[in-house]
Amino acid sequence: MSEKITVIRGDGIGPEITDATLEVLDALDCGLEYDFQLAGLAAMDEVGELLPDATMESMRSTRVTLKGPLTTPVGGGFRSLNVELRKRFDLYANVRPALSFPGTRSRYENIDLITVRENTEGAYLAEGAMSTPDGSRAESKMVVTRKGCERVSRYAFDMARKLGREKVTVVHKANILKDVSGLFLKVAREVAGDYPEIKCDDMIVDNCCMQLVMNPQQFDVIVTTNLFGDIISDLCAGLVGGLGLAPGANIGDEAAMFEAVHGSAPDIAGQNIANPCAMLLAAAQMLGHLGDEGKARKLRKAIRDTIGAGDRTTPDLGGKGSTSEFAKALCERVK
Repeated sequence: MSEKITVIRGDGIGPEITDATLEVLDALDCGLEYDFQLAGLAAMDEVGELLPDATMESMRSTRVTLKGPLTTPVGGGFRSLNVELRKRFDLYANVRPALSFPGTRSRYENIDLITVRENTEGAYLAEGAMSTPDGSRAESKMVVTRKGCERVSRYAFDMARKLGREKVTVVHKANILKDVSGLFLKVAREVAGDYPEIKCDDMIVDNCCMQLVMNPQQFDVIVTTNLFGDIISDLCAGLVGGLGLAPGANIGDEAAMFEAVHGSAPDIAGQNIANPCAMLLAAAQMLGHLGDEGKARKLRKAIRDTIGAGDRTTPDLGGKGSTSEFAKALCERVK
């Protein structure tokens, strides 16, 4: 593999977990070239912009970005830097795996499911959002399109086929939101017809959340709308030990961005105790996207073995190791 990728180290603990991840990728001998760019508070401090033009151009050019967590400043400007990046590059599919690792603090074992969330429409679009001057009323529209519903559904089924997954569950609220959620369900069922080898069922979102807590092993791939996917993917992270083990891929037709989905944790920045697993697992997603599933599997196995050994894990995983020690242990394993 010889690929140039954009790297945004991020804010807070971002540089620590990004540098640890790049160290492991180099030990894997992935042949990656890194174009380092700025975003977030680091960019504001250096060039006076949260999302500099040079960063946007790099992301367009390389088409693949590995991104640490960003801090959106309080006040005016963007609602969220992550939302803005998804919007600018039309990253319509948010892919969030939840995978069990022995040795973590979780209530379940043998979880292996993926949530595919529509990333650009629905409630978070906040179409026509307004509040009355006296603060007595607020409103916004929930808008979905056939195009948006179809492309994220097709992505989920294509991914399931590629990965050898057996079932896709369409999660909705069509019993109440008969138009917007009903359209998503209708289109997803139509798309399912093109994949006869993959079992498709559907589930109302509130029942889905209950079933995830009671029997998560029944799920394989979940595809759903923006708001429901945001909630469900964090719930699934809780099943396997929390956001410290939660990677995310944001996929579009022209670009892809891979990230740790947790925050920038400024309270522990610079202390060399941050858990880099979410960023490492995002890098594994990135390797798969680049066509190197072999190295992606090798990286996930190294993470599994290192967590299982427990001697050099970070404090949130129950160990006494540091970020750099954990990365060193992974480097030893992948070599």
